[in-house]
Amino acid sequence: MKIVPLKNYSMLVVILVAVLVTGCSEKKEKETALLTVKVSKPITKKIIQWDEYTGRFEAPQRVEVRARISGYVEKVHFTDGQTVKKGDVLYTIDQRPFTIALKEARAAYNQSLAEYKQAQENFKRVESLKESGAVSIEEYDRRKQAMIGGQARSEVALAAIDRAKLNLSFSKVSAPITGRISRDLVNAGNLVDGGSSGGTLLTTIVSIDPIYFYFEGSEADFLKYAQLNREGKRGGSRDTPNPVKVRLLNEDEFIHKGKMNFVDNEISRSTGTIQGRAVFDNSDNVLEPGMFGRARLLGSAEYEAILVPDKLIATNQTVKFVYVVNKDAIVKAVPVDLGELYAKRYRIIKSGLTGKEMILLDNTQKVQAEMKVSPVEEKLVFNKSEKK
Repeated sequence: MKIVPLKNYSMLVVILVAVLVTGCSEKKEKETALLTVKVSKPITKKIIQWDEYTGRFEAPQRVEVRARISGYVEKVHFTDGQTVKKGDVLYTIDQRPFTIALKEARAAYNQSLAEYKQAQENFKRVESLKESGAVSIEEYDRRKQAMIGGQARSEVALAAIDRAKLNLSFSKVSAPITGRISRDLVNAGNLVDGGSSGGTLLTTIVSIDPIYFYFEGSEADFLKYAQLNREGKRGGSRDTPNPVKVRLLNEDEFIHKGKMNFVDNEISRSTGTIQGRAVFDNSDNVLEPGMFGRARLLGSAEYEAILVPDKLIATNQTVKFVYVVNKDAIVKAVPVDLGELYAKRYRIIKSGLTGKEMILLDNTQKVQAEMKVSPVEEKLVFNKSEKK
């Protein structure tokens, strides 16, 4: 039996330990490099893009109901907040002074009419005598002027009757439009002032069906829509009733459907925005003037979009990127330009991906760029039950 010297034995142990350590390191490196990950091509789907805006509902018509004559409010004919129809009587102002004024006007008219007829008869008597010279020119002219003056006074008196009738009709204050009325600002028994300006405000009425939704769009959006219109991909909202959908503050879905019916004639110099308006049916009276809402306006024609699950979008400071595994199984961080969220789960990729890449689906927290992995392909499928 050959005995190995102690010195050589120690060297052998060192060599064996080094081999074991090296083997373990290589094994660990191999396991790290071959991290198994799921990959898939992005979803490509034909979609229609919707642009979102915040706006407010407003009544198409808002009227301040004011007194047109002065007097005491005799009766209020409505309940605060009710819906009224055009022509409904809202207030009655004491009619007695105006009834008396109408009687006086009629009496004055009858008196002036009698004077006018007398003047006519006086003129007829001298008219036939003018040619024979039996009446002086002065007398003839005097009677003619008296007849003309009587006619004018009768017309003035007749106009006074019309004015008295009008004032009497103003004693019943009617609704000028159909809509929802506010509270009565002047109760029965109060004195109100009338007139074409400065008349006492009695209440207000707003129309509620249909109802308008106003919002502001940027100059960039306006230019985009104009370009789509020129290319025949989307009609301009000035001429085309493009669809609009709105959700309220307490709603998750855009359930209220309307259409565009107005775009302003200029871009604001102070804000760089242009005002748009959509009209909505409001027969169920759900929408109220003054409400805020979030609107979606048709923003494109149908096109094929690249969709990536939103949770896979990573951020490096201000840069958004997606992890992609190339044909050599190397992880790459590809910067992308993001569009809107689609179906609450997917992000539209405007640029950066072609749709043929294999994107990383899991282990996004464990990988880093230039890392080699072991990819397992899994196809992303858009669920038909998912709606935008």
